[in-house]
Amino acid sequence: MVLAALDRCSVIPLYYQIQQRLLDQIRSGALKSGQPVPSEQEIAAGLGVSRMTARQALKSLCDLGVTYTQRGRGTFVSANKLEKNIRQVLSFTEEMRARGLRADSNVLCFETVPAVAEIASALHAASGEPLIKLHRIRLADSCPMGIECSYIPQRLCPDLLRTFDASTSLYQTLSERYGIQMAFADEVIEAALASAKEACLLRIAKGSPVFIFTRVSSVQSGQAVEYVKSTYRADRYKIAHRLTRLNRELLYPAELKELGNAQVRTAPVDG
Repeated sequence: MVLAALDRCSVIPLYYQIQQRLLDQIRSGALKSGQPVPSEQEIAAGLGVSRMTARQALKSLCDLGVTYTQRGRGTFVSANKLEKNIRQVLSFTEEMRARGLRADSNVLCFETVPAVAEIASALHAASGEPLIKLHRIRLADSCPMGIECSYIPQRLCPDLLRTFDASTSLYQTLSERYGIQMAFADEVIEAALASAKEACLLRIAKGSPVFIFTRVSSVQSGQAVEYVKSTYRADRYKIAHRLTRLNRELLYPAELKELGNAQVRTAPVDG
């Protein structure tokens, strides 16, 4: 790919000019989702800039979320960000199927562990109670999207370790085999930077932005049955909300309205 020559007399930094030229290629469709962008060596040689300048331009594209890096392979154009569904209690598998993507998992850990204080409190379980821990990398069309770590009281599904295929849908198995159907969930979303371990598992650079989701899912009776902590790539996800505004009568208590009316009535009149 040939990039337009840089304006070396401009006050605009060279790395930014390179970034904008690559952005133009992506926006025009000349560089499509999944395609590699020129390497820092190619950019440096083709435009006569230092490797450091080329590296800065590529990093700035990753910071914008329009590209991503794969260790040992290069930098690629990102797919359009997926809008994380935070209005329904869905499993990763259900979300990906709804988008026409193939969901898969790499299992990191599937075992029984004692409940630590934080998780025991969230699940209303006794400290030290046996929990089934399922730690997985979640993939969509073979691309790692996030890391999920789920905890479920073993008493609810005592033979899950023996019967469940950890690469398939946990929610589907809980529903079909144990009659556990998630009805609602409380979820907290935080922004963070990927640790070295998370970056390695997700194939992103250390310090890349990620979303941290902490969810407690419950059945219709209100019983909490699952605690999940997930780390998702911010370059592949976005969070969207629909916000509504209450009418003025609900925003302001009647007492404040009356006080405001009284102040208007007693205000002095000029002239």
